[in-house]
Amino acid sequence: MPILGTIIKKAYELRHLPVEKKKLRLQPLKAQSDELKKLIGKAQFTAFGENYNFDLLLKSQNITEQFRKEVPVFDYNSMYKQWWYRALNGESYVSWPGRVKYFALSSGTSESSSKHIPVTADMLTSIKKASIRQLVSTSKYNFPVEFYEKGMLMIGGSTHLQYNGTYYAGDLSGITAGSLPFWFQHFYKPGKRISKTAEWATKLNEMVRKAPSWDIGVIVGVPAWVQILLERIIDEYNLTTIHDLWPNLTVYVHSGVSFAPYIKSFEKLFGKPMIYSESYLASEGYIAYQNSLERRTMELIVDNGIYYEFVPFTEDNFDEEGNLREKPETLMLSEVNNNEEYALLLTTNAGAWRYLIGDTIKFTDKERCEIIITGRTKHYLSLCGEHLSQENMNRAIEMLQDEYNIEVREFTVAGIRHGSLFAHRWYLGTDDAIDPDLAIRKIDEYLKQLNDDYMVERMEAVRELFIEVLPSRVFYDYMKKLGKEGSANKFPRVLKGQRLEDWEQYLKTYQQKV
Repeated sequence: MPILGTIIKKAYELRHLPVEKKKLRLQPLKAQSDELKKLIGKAQFTAFGENYNFDLLLKSQNITEQFRKEVPVFDYNSMYKQWWYRALNGESYVSWPGRVKYFALSSGTSESSSKHIPVTADMLTSIKKASIRQLVSTSKYNFPVEFYEKGMLMIGGSTHLQYNGTYYAGDLSGITAGSLPFWFQHFYKPGKRISKTAEWATKLNEMVRKAPSWDIGVIVGVPAWVQILLERIIDEYNLTTIHDLWPNLTVYVHSGVSFAPYIKSFEKLFGKPMIYSESYLASEGYIAYQNSLERRTMELIVDNGIYYEFVPFTEDNFDEEGNLREKPETLMLSEVNNNEEYALLLTTNAGAWRYLIGDTIKFTDKERCEIIITGRTKHYLSLCGEHLSQENMNRAIEMLQDEYNIEVREFTVAGIRHGSLFAHRWYLGTDDAIDPDLAIRKIDEYLKQLNDDYMVERMEAVRELFIEVLPSRVFYDYMKKLGKEGSANKFPRVLKGQRLEDWEQYLKTYQQKV
């Protein structure tokens, strides 16, 4: 009898929130107001808190409204230049109490240089709490007790941290690895030694070598790199599917990008039905996770160290490059609507204040606080009002795969000048045969169905569409060239500016070698 599994499953069941806390979570507006009061109260004696008179804010009759009036909106550059650089230099009590010991290195998918995002002890506690909640939620799926004794393969960045004498810096997965519960170490794969490996190719080879000795029940990671690992294992051991080696594999937890374009590829890797679950853990905090098998949405975590605001993703608030305009309109949770696109602002227990993280979301059910990620503020095309979102692009690629039974493993799009008007240039990464002219014609048809603005502008200003179909390895090799192979790195869905120039130069070099 699997005694350990029985104990762990029972512990998960007992960790279900008491009735009082369940009721609180059903009152998200109150929970959010309480979180803001806690955050302001704890930070009132920091340099940031003193600058924005947090002591007076705490006495306000309407703290949420007054907070919105008194504290400006920040993006990374403004937050770093005004405040975080001081914490990076070792100063204490800058935007959060104490000295920041850890900084998560994050470049998202749109920046060339790494950002240094502060990670505090309070934030790590919140991430741990949210992770346990997500684990607890599995108890309602009625998994057999044996499931709770299986390994969890977490494919993240290197857990090795750089130390410069003042602070540690590295991937968030490396920072959080130190706070894993002791009882979890037995289940954690690929284990501490392999996880510290910085080079993806070496880590990949090590995981392939160790794979037969593991009994995996859950895989966690970004789809592109998980797919590469599973294909390597299947090829190395001459398997039909990964379930030939890991028969107890049941759950795949993905995050960071839409999973829709990857579903067809993943289904070929599995020999039995899988549970796909989504989580939303950013460098700035644990934001949401999927809490139901019936709905492909995530529940916003409203009572765990983060206060949310929402900026309508419109031309009034963002310029054509996706940069925030001065004094944008911001909404509280009580003011949002379903099925409208918003950019996220976070105020956190790591010292981020009204901070634009660069992601866009939609509420599918605001009463339940259920959301989907739709893209990035800088990963959309609107050269002339076509308002082409990452959500539209993902859906078009999914429709192309379904209609022609192909796998598009990666793709990206660029908007370019074309004479006096404009054009879109698509790059598809696939190892299947498809006629480029057919592919771009169908993508165009799908987007016209999905987006009325696009349909109008295709007749007026977006006069041409171009496409280049490439082997999928071209995309992976480019990421390797940038030093962004593996981990939580994602290929940008939209290329602009210097990144587009670099990509085009890379393709010229590639084509000369072919």
